[in-house]
Amino acid sequence: MDESLAKIRHERSKKDFPTLKLEDDEYVEFAFKRARICLLAIFAGVAASLIIILLAFLLVLLGQSMLDEMGRNFVFIILFTLLASAIIIGVIAIMIYNGNRLFITNRRVTQMIMNSPVSRSINAIDLTSVEDISFHQNGLLQNFLHYGTLRLATVGDETTYTFKYSDISPEDLKAITKLISNAKKKCKDKLV
Repeated sequence: MDESLAKIRHERSKKDFPTLKLEDDEYVEFAFKRARICLLAIFAGVAASLIIILLAFLLVLLGQSMLDEMGRNFVFIILFTLLASAIIIGVIAIMIYNGNRLFITNRRVTQMIMNSPVSRSINAIDLTSVEDISFHQNGLLQNFLHYGTLRLATVGDETTYTFKYSDISPEDLKAITKLISNAKKKCKDKLV
């Protein structure tokens, strides 16, 4: 690649992905998030919870005559607490969804995994260390909704990096494989 184009791509990648520590002349080729079905599942879960809680509010309002004022207030406090909890859980789930990313640069693969707001891991491997790349879809739902698990196996100690719930297309997989083979070829050419 032309050196000036690589520099432009490097500057653009630094601007677009400020949390990613890029080396000189390194730029992002691919940036993947979890599949959108995960986001839809979060919204569906929160919406279902809110509907159930609002129906409970409605039942309490309709049955006010059966409860004294203290009982009504107690039920309202519980329902407001459940409503706030559903919203907070939804916000945390979206934050975790956005915290799971996979970046493939012209030099390495960086995987950022967030399991909770206080549990994160960042793994980075050189492209030349990737021995095998595969994409698995298990079951009818994954095939129908076009998501699955991306797996990268490394040379040596055989560490495997997996990125679940990914919607990587076959074209992306071919491009990543080509990028890895080109990186290995460049490394081999430098040694010769």
